[in-house]
This record gives sequence, C-alpha cells and structure tokens, in this order.
Amino acid sequence: MSAPPSPVRTVALDAMGGDHAPEAPLRAAAALARDTDIGLLLVGDTARLAPALARAGVPPGRVELLHAPDAVPMAEAPQQALHRDGSSLALAARAVADGRAQALVSAGNTGALLLHAVRAIPRIPGVRRTALAAVYPTLPRPHNPDPFALLLDVGANVHNTPEDLLQFALMGSAYAARISKVARPSVGLLNIGEEPGRGDELLRTAHGLLAAAPGLDFRGNVEGRDVALGAVDVVVCPGILGNVVLKLLESMGDVMTQIGDGVYRQRLRWRAGRFLLRDGLARVSNLLDYASYGGAPILGFERIVIKAHGRSQARALENAVKVAAKAVRDDVCGAIAERLANGSA
Repeated sequence: MSAPPSPVRTVALDAMGGDHAPEAPLRAAAALARDTDIGLLLVGDTARLAPALARAGVPPGRVELLHAPDAVPMAEAPQQALHRDGSSLALAARAVADGRAQALVSAGNTGALLLHAVRAIPRIPGVRRTALAAVYPTLPRPHNPDPFALLLDVGANVHNTPEDLLQFALMGSAYAARISKVARPSVGLLNIGEEPGRGDELLRTAHGLLAAAPGLDFRGNVEGRDVALGAVDVVVCPGILGNVVLKLLESMGDVMTQIGDGVYRQRLRWRAGRFLLRDGLARVSNLLDYASYGGAPILGFERIVIKAHGRSQARALENAVKVAAKAVRDDVCGAIAERLANGSA
C-alpha cells in the first residue's frame, strides 16, 4: 500500500459534475472555506470558478484551484467519458492519486467517476472489486448512536461472487467502525428469507463465508423490511439488488411529503394538526433527505472517493466533503486494509 494520507485533510471537489454544477460546488466551497479548516482543491474551469469565489468573499488562496478544460456530461456513456483526459473528473482523480488531495468528492456521472478512479487511484491490496456503499436512515439502534446505516454494493458491480460479498462485508464493517464509532458493527446479508438456506447459490454460498469470517459480527440473513428498521449496521448485497433498494429508500421522503400534503388539505383539523407537528415533520423530512449525509463512499481504493447525488445542492456537497475529510482523519482506508488482511477474503 502507498504512503499513509497526510495529516492535512485536503479534499478534491469536482466543480463541474452534477445537475447544479458549477453553482452548487462553488457555494459549497465558499461555505466550507468560511466555516471549516478543511483544505479544498476545486477542479474545473478556473475562468468561471475564480471570479465566483472572489464574489463570495473567499480569501485568495483559501481554496486551491485546478483548471480543467473539459467536463463529463451526466448522460455520457462511462467508457466514452474515460477518453476525456482533461475533464474535471479525470484531473481530480489524478490529483488524489498524486497526493495533492487525500479524498475526492463528485456529484457527476457515476460510471465515469468509477472508471476514472479505477484508472488513477490504486486499490487496496487484495481488493477484487470496489463497492459503492450508500448511507441511509434507520430506526434507532441501541448500540449505535449514528442514525444512518450502510448498504453495499448499490450499483458499482452488476455481477458478484460470494467472495465479493465477503469483501464488501469486511470493508463495510471497517468503514462503519471508524465513521459510526461502533467497535463491532453488525452485518446482515440481504436475502428473501432469514433461514441460511434461502436465496440462490450466490447468496447461500456467501452466507457460509460470512458466517465463518473471523471477527465479523454476522447476524445472518436480513429481509427487505429489516433494512430501514435498523436490524443491522451494515447490509451486504449484490450491486443490482442494492441499487433497487437504494432508489426505493430515496423515494420515501418524497412519498411521505406528498401524502401529507394531500391529506392535510382534506380537513381543517388535519391542517391544524400538521401545523402543530411541523417541527417534528421537518426533522423526519431532514433525516430522509440525502443532503443530510452527502454521498456514498466507494470502498476499496487507497484514497477516499465519495459519490454525491447527481441532484446535490450546496448543502449536500458540504456534507459530502465533511464526511470525506472525517474518513481521511480517521484513516478509513487503513482500517479497511487491516480488516481485509485479518479476514478471510
């Protein structure tokens, strides 16, 4: 493995990726420069970025700029995007690989981010496949003060082996231990039933590997209803299944809001009730909002890579950068490397 990350936490932020770029990354950078000591490397068209930072009152030199003459469109095929060597994604990934920054955050094209990261940033020794790990809210767990749990993989891979799922469990457990401060995060395998023999050959074999892994707090199979209930701290599943679950979870905040809007219009007393509950409803809505947790870590690289939601506004990007800086500070990549070395993956 390469040299450990520098104690100076510098995060490379892709200023040209996402539906609201570059305005949202610029606002996020200005807020982070004002309110935190996190080092920022803003990658994009400096002719647009530098004047905007000055207008926002960011002192010269507080945010480092790296010019990128190109950007990856959100809808571009990932393989095609890989040829854009001058894109903000490509240059940000190389900056992280070269040590100019210790983490990368982008709200841009997911497939392109994965491919550029794979090309530029080495994987932790022994990692066969990186995993996109989504953070999602759950009901309270007595042993874990963190309101969020981890679900992986959620789309970095279409096809998986049982050994991949074991590695995902080990990486997810190490990440949760450092970020959520839980000594032994509990792990479950997403399946169609709780019994060990349920599911296809992939899930049955993975169950056996997870159960035999030393030091892994494996709680067995979990079903779809257990995900949001907080049955475990880390839910492991094949990428195609995890992506479906993630998109369903992401929709719940909008569903609750729209149902509430429809109901409260029907009767005056219901409108009054909603007014009285407005603070509580706002807290629930905030918890379900992806902006609260910023983005999804891509685990398995020697440096931290965070994929923010494509629709991210400034607040979501701020939180994604803060999570990335925290992961650098707590040496999450080192913890994953150690966990894989001591596990049976």
